[in-house]
Amino acid sequence: MVVKHFLCPARVGRVPKQFSWVDHCLVRDKHICGLSHTSLALYLFLVVVSDADGLSYYSDATVVRYLSLDDLELKGARLDLCKAGLIAYSRPLYQVRAVEKSPASLPAAPCEYPPPRTGGEATSIGDVLRQIIGGAQ
Repeated sequence: MVVKHFLCPARVGRVPKQFSWVDHCLVRDKHICGLSHTSLALYLFLVVVSDADGLSYYSDATVVRYLSLDDLELKGARLDLCKAGLIAYSRPLYQVRAVEKSPASLPAAPCEYPPPRTGGEATSIGDVLRQIIGGAQ
């Protein structure tokens, strides 16, 4: 059995007074399985910046700057988190959702954007225009 001890006693972490935590059941109940590094980075960012109700309204421009993403990566990560039931999104508001026991039983959360295209798929002019107009709001 490994005996735990502080490796750096001068810098022992403490839970801060402000809201912000990452629930261990994300790992224990396999909520993070199958999520990309980008999706996990976005989730961590949202957990850190959310208020006590799990709400935040950081702009896309700010999120991509902090996480070194492009717009398509952000939209894909956001969609993945909505599908996993971990966040809800309706521009400009994010909600980090309470983590439930079984990820399989979680309904997908609302997410404003359609999934990003991965290439090789035909795109209608209507889809292109909707994405342009939706992205400019």
